Amino acid sequence: MSPRQSAAVYRRRRIVVLGIIIVLLALLIVLVWALVGRGAPGADPKPAPTTSSTRSPSPTASAPPATPDPSADASPDPATTPGPTSTAGAGPVPCTAAEVQVTAVADHDSYSADENPKLSISLTNSSSKDCTMNVGTTTQAFTITSGNDTWWRSTDCQQTPSDAVQTIKAGATITSATPVVWDRTRSSVDTCDAADRQRAPGGGAAYRLTVSIGGFQSTNPVQFLLN
Repeated sequence: MSPRQSAAVYRRRRIVVLGIIIVLLALLIVLVWALVGRGAPGADPKPAPTTSSTRSPSPTASAPPATPDPSADASPDPATTPGPTSTAGAGPVPCTAAEVQVTAVADHDSYSADENPKLSISLTNSSSKDCTMNVGTTTQAFTITSGNDTWWRSTDCQQTPSDAVQTIKAGATITSATPVVWDRTRSSVDTCDAADRQRAPGGGAAYRLTVSIGGFQSTNPVQFLLN
């Protein structure tokens, strides 16, 4: 039988055991805090700045605008690039001789002795666009000949000529609203009184009418007979 140990020995053993327990608890507490601190949101320590060979641009600094290359083939901006000039709102342009065909018109091919020829001008716009021209009596000229003899000109004794600008639609034909009447006499600037004029012979005599308007000449003369 072993000898009984003293009370002092028991106390020392208890102190040692208690110290070991305290140390283990302290280690356990430190471990728990370390785990809790690592998993808590916002608890991550800020990363230390690292040195890099490539520097990122400062977020507050703006790069200068790139200079456009004048040789670059950039697509035009339809909002700023002028397009083809539209003529829709400009209205019709003046007619040209190439666009308008002028035709002399007589109301009959043959006239009885008591009938005076009624003469007109026909205009045809042969182009694909509308055009305007002065179709007034100031620009009109009717001429009647027989062979090489000029019998009558509408401009010899013309009274109160007037202007009348008119639009001729593309492909349209217009004709004088009021015909010019030839009184079957020879005209002259010196004999504007019809009573003093020589009358044109009838009996089947042939005459030719040519017209011009705005400087545009009729293409072919129109022939008619006086009886």
